[in-house]
Amino acid sequence: MTTREQRVAKFNANRPVYQAVPKAESLARTAKDRKICESLEEAIRRSGLKDGMTVSFHHAFRAGDFVVNMVMNKIAEMGFKNLTLASSSLIDSHYPIIEHIKNGVVTKIYSSGLRGQLADEISKGILNEPVNIHSHGGRVHLVKSGELKIDVAFLGVPMCDKFGNANGFSGKSKCGSLGYAKVDAEYADKVVLLTEEFGEYPLNPISIGQDQVDLIVQVDEVGDPKKIGGGATRMTTNPRELLIARKCAEVIFNSGYFKDGFSLQTGSGGAALAVTRFLEEKMHRENITASFALGGITSSMVALHEAGLIKKLIDVQSFDKDAAESLARNPNHIEVSANQYANFSSKGASVERLDVVILSALEIDTKFNVNVLTGSDGVIRGASGGHCDTAASAQVAIIVAPLVRGRIPTVVENVITCVTPGENIDILVTDHGVAVNPKRPDLIETLTNAGIALFTIEQLCERAYSITGKPKDIEFTDKPVAVVRYRDGTVIDTVYQVKA
Repeated sequence: MTTREQRVAKFNANRPVYQAVPKAESLARTAKDRKICESLEEAIRRSGLKDGMTVSFHHAFRAGDFVVNMVMNKIAEMGFKNLTLASSSLIDSHYPIIEHIKNGVVTKIYSSGLRGQLADEISKGILNEPVNIHSHGGRVHLVKSGELKIDVAFLGVPMCDKFGNANGFSGKSKCGSLGYAKVDAEYADKVVLLTEEFGEYPLNPISIGQDQVDLIVQVDEVGDPKKIGGGATRMTTNPRELLIARKCAEVIFNSGYFKDGFSLQTGSGGAALAVTRFLEEKMHRENITASFALGGITSSMVALHEAGLIKKLIDVQSFDKDAAESLARNPNHIEVSANQYANFSSKGASVERLDVVILSALEIDTKFNVNVLTGSDGVIRGASGGHCDTAASAQVAIIVAPLVRGRIPTVVENVITCVTPGENIDILVTDHGVAVNPKRPDLIETLTNAGIALFTIEQLCERAYSITGKPKDIEFTDKPVAVVRYRDGTVIDTVYQVKA
């Protein structure tokens, strides 16, 4: 025997022997092991979920989401305990989680934000461990770094095929981009799809692929798409918000960045979203076309795209029905994952290509630090979202906010909670005037030369206090109820329980 023959013989001797399975037996095995589950309970059981594990969800349906409550109620019914809940965000309708916390089903939470009754109870200290509040890009970083290890992802989709290919813009209940779900599908140990409908194999286009999906269960409803566009993603009709939006548009026109091929993103909040309507007229008049719009895509962005004023839409989350339907029909409306959108440790995040981002604020202080998480009473009522991701990356980060809300100042000496550090904020636009961060002398010079009256942020703070009076300091206990994580995972601030 030659040396080569000896090596081959030795290799084959150590190989497991392949034994052909009779075709009938192979078909039976395929039928037995296929992905379709008859019930949600079967899907949970087959996922291998155990006490102490981490379960995740996405929030593409926003206020219309049904999946979190449906799955967590069934998990509680099955007797699981000590779980970490890692939804990309949690909103008002997720208040049933309160009982799951009280009953020991959920003992730890990671989320971009909290709202409603759930936020109120967590602010009162219902959880023993503080909630980890992360940005959208920061969540991906935590997942990829291994800190946030997802054991089972439960992902609601309007339609998939019976092998697991899915998207968010086919079927009856279109939610649009599955940008947040795509991350969970890639990194979770087990992926369970909840779907309303089955499409013909292979369902195409594919947002979540068959090679990422372990189990599928059909349910009556995964969400109400009519509720995606409510709340913080509404287009405002408020005269004051429209005034602020108009002022912001004037600032953008004269910033030096409003030129053919510029890129933009508008955050949630009425005034931020309304800026697009004032940009449209100017873009037409000056023959300016944006290269792309990024982030949560709205009907107004779709209208500008279809009018030829924005060449491409890069969509991590569709904010309304028009955006969800546009994703299905417009080839230059592009779905991206949260990793591609905003993760600073990815090989390339789209936020790095942004020229202008327009963001909202609950508070901004004289050091330009921004709070989008806690209200003036210290209670959690918002979300980090993509705020710090975009502010850190865009060439110009603009905050739009009223100087006061009711009798509460928006511009203050010190924010209650810092979500985005002031070094990342360039301009504040209020209904009482515009302030530019002293770290941007180039913008101060450009806007002043354009005839835009500028104030210092200290002057705006004094003006706010002259209207409302200086707010009293809130009294907190020493119990932390949430930690705010910056986009790189570091803790940037802590939210404490308010004294009763």
